[in-house]
Amino acid sequence: MTHSITVLGIESSCDETAVAVVRRDATGTHVLSSVIHSQVMQHKAFGGVVPEIAARSHVETIDDLAARALAEAGQPPLDLVAATSGPGLIGGVMVGLSFAKGFALARNLPLIGINHLEGHALSARLSEDVAFPFLLLLISGGHCQLLSVTGVGDYARLGTTIDDAAGEAFDKIAKVLGLGYPGGPALEAEALKGDAARFTLPRALLGRKDCDFSFSGLKTAAALIAYDHVKTAQDRADLCAGVQAAITRQLVERSERAMALFKAQVTVSRPAFVVAGGVAANQAIRAALTTVADRNGFELKAPPLKYCTDNAAMIALAGLEHYEKLSQEGHQAALPDMNVGMATVARPRWPLDEISAANAPIHKYSGRKGAKA
Repeated sequence: MTHSITVLGIESSCDETAVAVVRRDATGTHVLSSVIHSQVMQHKAFGGVVPEIAARSHVETIDDLAARALAEAGQPPLDLVAATSGPGLIGGVMVGLSFAKGFALARNLPLIGINHLEGHALSARLSEDVAFPFLLLLISGGHCQLLSVTGVGDYARLGTTIDDAAGEAFDKIAKVLGLGYPGGPALEAEALKGDAARFTLPRALLGRKDCDFSFSGLKTAAALIAYDHVKTAQDRADLCAGVQAAITRQLVERSERAMALFKAQVTVSRPAFVVAGGVAANQAIRAALTTVADRNGFELKAPPLKYCTDNAAMIALAGLEHYEKLSQEGHQAALPDMNVGMATVARPRWPLDEISAANAPIHKYSGRKGAKA
């Protein structure tokens, strides 16, 4: 690369307002600033994210956050604005995307709408040069998917959750146990003190040999045990350890199946196995996935912990990657056309592999889950 590209990234899909400035030049990719306003304390009393409160908080903080991110980056000249345009809580997505449109229009900059999941998918490339193709396990509060990543914008779904995500299971079980919000880190801490073998928990989809996940049954079983058998702090720690072990086991089993499928499709001597999303910060899960990756000839790659949860640096990077792809394909002249970015719409649902989602939806009927699929 003979010149540098500097991108302002904006993320507002859930309960973090985030703005970052990322630059790529001949020496590599550099995060010049990454600032995040967390809404944890605003939602703590409700035990989960309240969409209306989240959207209002985004409105109140995004101006100051953008000014801070630009100041920390040294007010660099920008080449591009990248903003999450889905999937997520639609109110929050609209706030960030609307701000990005106004900012880009005022400065006559091109704008690219980014899939939030793609931000996570590419986040490991913030800190190192992860080569394509690679196998991706995306695990967060709202998503649990295995995808083959051939290149920027080129994703093929190998497996997804048929009900709840791993992060949601962590949070909901933690709530039942009175561990507060956010529940994932609290449950992980409790699990360190517990006996994972004490309580018997169900194993999902044992009759199937695909790469899909299911955590709904585990949530129900854990809740029943909590109500009937958790009376002491040690009881609680034991159940937390069992839940974490059950989630880890399912992630490992499905990942190993996906590794076999991936290796049958690509010819790479030691491909990367990228683990991204908030749940990738769980150390027990990361250790187990490292072991299964080594066993199957993969090299586990994960973003630094600060880029596992929602952040704008990953959104800026995804925008940068698309900008470079368009440039290489000879379409750079089309980027400054403001009509392209201004036409970007906020999307509450946006699968990375839209072809698979349309041709083989996990939920075939109408309703909340149908729309999600």
